[in-house]
Amino acid sequence: MKTYPISNRSRVKRISNKSDYSKETVHAIIDEALFCHLGIIHDGKPVVIPTIHARMGNHIVFHGSNASRLLKISNNNEICVTITLLDGLVMARSLFNSSMNYRSAVIFGKGEIIKDHDERMAAFKSITDHIAPGRWDDARQPNNSELKQTSVVRMPIDEASAKISVGPPDDEDEDYALDYWAGVIPINQTYGEPESDPILQEGITIPGYLKNYCRG
Repeated sequence: MKTYPISNRSRVKRISNKSDYSKETVHAIIDEALFCHLGIIHDGKPVVIPTIHARMGNHIVFHGSNASRLLKISNNNEICVTITLLDGLVMARSLFNSSMNYRSAVIFGKGEIIKDHDERMAAFKSITDHIAPGRWDDARQPNNSELKQTSVVRMPIDEASAKISVGPPDDEDEDYALDYWAGVIPINQTYGEPESDPILQEGITIPGYLKNYCRG
């Protein structure tokens, strides 16, 4: 199946023509984002935290301290993950029609704490290489003490929807004659030259996979 099932909770209801339920689109948004927001109900109240993530096939994985209450309560509970990538500020002639160009995804699934050692290590590798591909093999990997202090949660992508807004302002017909500037201010995320740790061992140079770091 190349699209996610549409339910009442995943259906885009406002400006539905901007919706996209294809796995290709949802996965692309997940993969480009450096972090997401993870939401869950705790003691009858909503809780949302930002966290680093990675996609492993049709699953999303997260990790954090064993002391994290959110990771603990996400086990066997429904989770909602949201991601937004901003692409531009849309300046319309009217304030009401001003907006943003963006790519967003809302994802639903049930959390599961990973206990198998090999699966945990695979998740750690995915999260590390999601941030910087190649870093897992170019840094010290977690030791037993660090592993014992860390929880890893896996969430299948049961349902998901993307919403994408692109293009110039969509003003009311009568507003196009107004003498106000209108258009789009593009937003492009750029990354600077890596800055070496001042106490780096002599002779260690910036690895090639970090020299021209970029995403998307």
